[in-house]
Amino acid sequence: MNDFASVSDVAASHADSPKTLAEAAYRQLRRDIIEGIHHPGDKLRVEHLKDQYSVGAGTLREALQLLVTDALVVAQGQRGFRVAPISLDDFEDITRTRVLLETVALQQSIELGDDNWEASVVAAFHMLSRAEDKLEDGTDAAREEWEERNRVFHEVLISACPSRWVRHFQNILYLQSERYRRLSLFRQPISRDVHAEHQAIVDAALARNAQEATRILTEHILRTLEAVRKLPANLLS
Repeated sequence: MNDFASVSDVAASHADSPKTLAEAAYRQLRRDIIEGIHHPGDKLRVEHLKDQYSVGAGTLREALQLLVTDALVVAQGQRGFRVAPISLDDFEDITRTRVLLETVALQQSIELGDDNWEASVVAAFHMLSRAEDKLEDGTDAAREEWEERNRVFHEVLISACPSRWVRHFQNILYLQSERYRRLSLFRQPISRDVHAEHQAIVDAALARNAQEATRILTEHILRTLEAVRKLPANLLS
């Protein structure tokens, strides 16, 4: 049997309650950066943010250092921290690299995944579809749930890939693309049926058609890049 994560394993790995104040502040700050509450290039002043996030200065600095590791925040020596910039060139690089890794991982998962992997893929797609139904509510909670279910779906698809490093770097690239994806998803600069795209990936994967599945996955990822290219230039600066 292949060693891969189930839907519940993947979801739980990101849904556990924070164990420290620094981790809680990190999660809140990360969410606010991804959602654009803190804009690219904004200075993150510890003396202001510690009150906003109800933590001490040392705890907040620890959270900011974790965000530096995520490449969402830039440390400027003695000048403090800023939100990492975004650019079309950056997202193109993220996208190209993600396609390389994720298609290889999906091909290997299709070749090596067992019945439990198939069941996890079906379950992840079902949970994502349920989250899609709630997007019409237009609430922050619905968008947050969809983004989490989408992450789990893509992670489960490649969970039978035997290389933990490929899976690890795919996850980093997915998270790095999150700011860009949210910009495009909720402004809808191009017409697309994301549900149908996901369905096609699942159908090809369950049919064990690795060539078709990786082709559709590539187009799916590149469609987000196409959408970001259509966004107003001021949103990517």
